[in-house]
Amino acid sequence: MARRSKPIAKSKSAVKAKPAAKSKAAARSKAARKPAALRKAVSLAVAGREKRPPRPSKPIDLYYWSTPNGWKITIMLEECGLPYNVIPVNIAKGDQFKPEFLAIAPNNRMPAIVDSDGPGGRPISVFESGAILQYLGRKTGKFYPADERQRAEVEQWLFWQMGGLGPMAGQANHFRNYAPEPIDYAIKRYTDEVNRLYGVMNKRLADREFLAGKYSIADIACIGWTLSWKRQGQELDDFPNLKRWQETIKSRPAAERGLAVRIPDVQQVDMHDPAVRAVLFNQRARA
Repeated sequence: MARRSKPIAKSKSAVKAKPAAKSKAAARSKAARKPAALRKAVSLAVAGREKRPPRPSKPIDLYYWSTPNGWKITIMLEECGLPYNVIPVNIAKGDQFKPEFLAIAPNNRMPAIVDSDGPGGRPISVFESGAILQYLGRKTGKFYPADERQRAEVEQWLFWQMGGLGPMAGQANHFRNYAPEPIDYAIKRYTDEVNRLYGVMNKRLADREFLAGKYSIADIACIGWTLSWKRQGQELDDFPNLKRWQETIKSRPAAERGLAVRIPDVQQVDMHDPAVRAVLFNQRARA
């Protein structure tokens, strides 16, 4: 910010000493000129500052695969207008277990990011999709309010997705579509739970446009998990408020771009290939 120069304090003797020849009109004219001159100086200083070119943002490295968790971050990056590089993590081939990836994502799960322009201008890596959304929200001041009351509202629904909607929808999808043999109890257990969670969202959205009132990282976290409603054994028409919310977000240009970030290799993955299933499912602790 441009700083105003402090006026020089006059001594008492200087205040008392007034030139006899100075007229009142001249004094008023001089006093009137001071604020104008000061305003001009400040204006020039501000103008000079605004002419400086902004520092270009360094692209964020996004370790990514086309899944609901990956879409959270591409949508957020697009919404915030942040440049980024997509680095594919082929989870079907085991890229998530490579040492260089584990160095930034010790849970061997994507997405993860490396921001070379992190706090203090130093690089930082962040894993876990919810934590990445919070980090990018703080970095940009977008979709993650600074007001504590509003932030708590957003965080409730963000963690509702992280602990409920995502895991339950993932399990419903797994037992309905990937289990080597149907297990009726598991299919019903997770299908019913996703149905309950959809009902929670539908009720929440009955009197507001978005989950926390205004569009936020909570909505960005949830949208991808509702797009596979058929594979989760749900009927979207049973949840009209959720359906309206989903269409509203999908119509946002940035969200559309984020959802369109696809890795061609995803289409080549054969989920019935024993080698692929061995990598994706039933992993145990590694030394």
